[in-house]
Amino acid sequence: MNVSLIKRGLMSLVMAGVLAACSQDDQTSASAGPVADDKLETRFVTIATGGSSGPYNIIGTTLSQIYSKTYGANSKSQTTGASIQNINLVHQGKAEMALVMSDALSQAMEGTGPFPNKIENVEQMAALYSNYVQIVTSKSSGIKTMADLRGKRVAVGDLNSGTEMNARALLKGHGITYDDMKVDYLGFAEAVDALRGGKIDAAILTSGMPNASIMELQQGYDLQLVEISTDKVDEIAKDQFYFISATIPKGTYGNPEDIPTAAIVNALVVRSDLSEADVYKLTKTFFENLESLANAHQAAKAISFENAQKGLVAPLHPGAKKYYDEQAAK
Repeated sequence: MNVSLIKRGLMSLVMAGVLAACSQDDQTSASAGPVADDKLETRFVTIATGGSSGPYNIIGTTLSQIYSKTYGANSKSQTTGASIQNINLVHQGKAEMALVMSDALSQAMEGTGPFPNKIENVEQMAALYSNYVQIVTSKSSGIKTMADLRGKRVAVGDLNSGTEMNARALLKGHGITYDDMKVDYLGFAEAVDALRGGKIDAAILTSGMPNASIMELQQGYDLQLVEISTDKVDEIAKDQFYFISATIPKGTYGNPEDIPTAAIVNALVVRSDLSEADVYKLTKTFFENLESLANAHQAAKAISFENAQKGLVAPLHPGAKKYYDEQAAK
């Protein structure tokens, strides 16, 4: 037996295998083109929202259902303590998207307040509708202005929620601290239950309008909305730029006249490491389904393409920018 011939034969077989493998890899690479229009590169689209009865949760749940149907992705909404927790979830890679208030997002970008360090990996997809500060009490309480909250037991939102953060800022602007009140950290539904049960005197709820919990409270309760004067909001906004003067329209909760208050623009944010292609598709689908979102919750009626880039707090994700630029060019 010729050993040399055997060695050459074995070598030929090895080389043939290597070439075949390389050819297969080349074919695989060649066939791996861009993801189809009805698919996403990411397998998950978790949307961090807020309390179960709030607009964030209703809008986020509807949007997740749209993404699941459109792209076959594993998309779902996640009930949370809202803005601050949502930003952290996106930052930590535990959610792909989130609805947040601009005040919390501003502090996250600066590394101030509840954020000891500047938050990375969070970019904005759109500016949304305004959240209105809705301070609710009973007519018998005698509370008509924020100054009247001194010495009262007040629900200020979940601890470290966006509601709680802007409640603290607005109170400070009126020269009031938590030491001047008895504070309860309660979400919307819990705050309304506490009001109805006489366990608290007032509740601060910051959300889109109408708020489902307040509408529920309105039934069989002598509801009173507390004013925040336009002059005071404008004064506070000199330092806290995200506050704007606003009005709770007459009849929203059976109120006989308009109620002046403060508002904050909401933001839709995404993980910055999501691909440009994915965020382009997510943005496009979001705006193409505004009617469905508005049918789910009235607050979404105020979302528009025209205002989506106004008042941005975080950097705009390249995928969202591509969509806006494309639409603007039409």
